[in-house]
Amino acid sequence: MIRFSANGKAKIANPGTTVADLLAAAALAPMLVVVEYNGMPLERESFGATLVREGDRIEIAQMVGGG
Repeated sequence: MIRFSANGKAKIANPGTTVADLLAAAALAPMLVVVEYNGMPLERESFGATLVREGDRIEIAQMVGGG
């Protein structure tokens, strides 16, 4: 298992898990979130190719509309 941090909370995942997998498991639409991966913004096109690694820090912010 891989240990990492998501939004400041300790998490674990299976090896080979991608950022896209994390979003799917949390029922978050990729087009409605902004992801910061180890302090850097991550482009949506990279979600499926970016593996979660031991010690990673991931921040996921969900966009909400209002009016």
